[in-house]
Amino acid sequence: MFGIIYQLIAGLIVGMIARLILPGKENFPPGAMGWLMTAILGIAGAFVGTILHRLIPFTSSNYTAGWIMSILGAIILLLLYRMFMGKGSSAE
Repeated sequence: MFGIIYQLIAGLIVGMIARLILPGKENFPPGAMGWLMTAILGIAGAFVGTILHRLIPFTSSNYTAGWIMSILGAIILLLLYRMFMGKGSSAE
């Protein structure tokens, strides 16, 4: 039970860091759904980052490298999301 909660919180953190690194506005819905989409982006980014981390043979498997690769995976997914779904409007 706590593992799932930890993954959701870690995914939300990773997704927020990725969105801070890449400024701009996505077509995420406002409110709680936007936060949920950010968490899903972070969780999926952690999955992509783990796959990338395992494909590189000379990387270490420490805690920091896992976070960095998770953020990198979330950034890749955010770029793909922007490429296919477009950016949101700059005025609200």
